[in-house]
Amino acid sequence: MNRSMALSNSMMLVLLLGATNSLAAALGTMLMFAVVLGGFSLCMPPLRSRMDGSRALMASLLLAATLTGCADLLAQRWFLPWQQAFGLYGGLIALQCVVLEHSGFFRQPLAQRCRFCARSAGLMLLLAVLRELIGHGTLGRGLSEHWHGLVLFRDGLPLVTLVPGAFLLLGLLLAAREAWTRSNSISKESHRP
Repeated sequence: MNRSMALSNSMMLVLLLGATNSLAAALGTMLMFAVVLGGFSLCMPPLRSRMDGSRALMASLLLAATLTGCADLLAQRWFLPWQQAFGLYGGLIALQCVVLEHSGFFRQPLAQRCRFCARSAGLMLLLAVLRELIGHGTLGRGLSEHWHGLVLFRDGLPLVTLVPGAFLLLGLLLAAREAWTRSNSISKESHRP
């Protein structure tokens, strides 16, 4: 993994930990991320072909900020409670677009880009579901003003709804994945001398 991909993945970590304390927050963030990233991937190639170096970087920064600002205005119009709680992550979405552009993400084949986005979205949904279940004892709280979510148990563990709890939960998920892949690789090895 090169430095630019490490920077790109670390920027996704901020969105992953900060905007997943509920399923509603994760879905809203994913929707905003998909709209901004889709618009950026459509608008940037014509600009990239006409500019190079610092001009292309400034153009990508301006384009990402504009698209994120427009998405934030739309969120204020139609999803005000979500925007008030999680709108500060919109600026990080713009920054993520610029980092992905700088790392060459948009020059990769479409299948590879879709795979990265699907993995990120899947991890964001998994973490949001686990944080809401463990932290609040409900699932789907905040998705609708008339529905209070599916209550599974009364009291949750509030630490998981905070960012340090999300970091701990993500660490446990990564450890479980490592244990799972390591046990599969050990069982496939031959035990011959």
